[in-house]
Amino acid sequence: MAPLQGICRAHTNIALIKYWGKRDQDLILPMNSNLSLTLDRFYTDTEVHFSSDFTSDRLILNDTLQEEAETQRISQFLDHFRAYAGTSLKAQVTSYNHVPTAAGLASSASAFAALAGACNQALALGLDLTTLSRFARLGSGSATRSIFGGFVEWQKGTGDKDSIALPFDDAQWDIGMIIIALNKKQKVISSREGMAHAMATSPFYSLWPALSKEKLAAIKPAIKAHDLQKIGEIAEHHAMMMHATTLSANPPFSYFEPETLVAIQAVHQIRQSGIPAYVTMDAGPNVKVLCHYSDADRIMAKLQDHFPSDQLIASKPGQGIQLLDHLEALHA
Repeated sequence: MAPLQGICRAHTNIALIKYWGKRDQDLILPMNSNLSLTLDRFYTDTEVHFSSDFTSDRLILNDTLQEEAETQRISQFLDHFRAYAGTSLKAQVTSYNHVPTAAGLASSASAFAALAGACNQALALGLDLTTLSRFARLGSGSATRSIFGGFVEWQKGTGDKDSIALPFDDAQWDIGMIIIALNKKQKVISSREGMAHAMATSPFYSLWPALSKEKLAAIKPAIKAHDLQKIGEIAEHHAMMMHATTLSANPPFSYFEPETLVAIQAVHQIRQSGIPAYVTMDAGPNVKVLCHYSDADRIMAKLQDHFPSDQLIASKPGQGIQLLDHLEALHA
């Protein structure tokens, strides 16, 4: 039998119209359709090997064998592919995350998208990318978008079969993002915990689905028109709407740290100086700056008045998943 192996790379994505809240916890169906930009600089490379020699699933992340709790989540994800392929073979998953894990930089998105692509190859399933995005969603909601490059829409759908991602715009124009990496440590409150608590207790959350639908409808023509100002204004407002639900939850909580506010203010000052730059944030302290990529060096130079250069990372738009010939370890 030929080796049942697959190796895949997937890039992280940052939502401009956020996914924040599930209407089905098990199927990971979002409360609202959402839209993201895939980034070139952050990615996960994953190899999966199915074999009758394995008696249990194993996960090796960044050269470290993972504990049972983390491996269990991977096993549950692999079960979807095993069921589809009609096999019970166990697997070893070896993954290198070129993204700080669980720090608000969408590491789970690239991780599960890469694993989905590797499983598709290893088991010779022949799934098209749209169907693969549905499988990726079952591991992490935002992973459904990392199957594709550029701007990607995750349509909330009516159920499991049609809650999928679709490419919206290839982003092959002067657009980019700067990451202000304020804290690369694991979050105290995970995205899953945070969105569930905000959804259950924030009085503002009842407004979220309808307002998000309006924001999505407004940002799509702006993207097609390459209108950075409009895109940025919508994305910044939607991000602050999301964080308003955490501050208004009961009890309230926040992903902000003191430097988060410094970064937001710095970006506003840069914009006031005449350089288009707009804030977006996910469930974490790190600030992302949407901008013309051609302005990235100027913006980072101004940000260095507040932050060291090694906390500033500029990225062009990234591509969709790619199959690899071999797996490379993390760069030294």
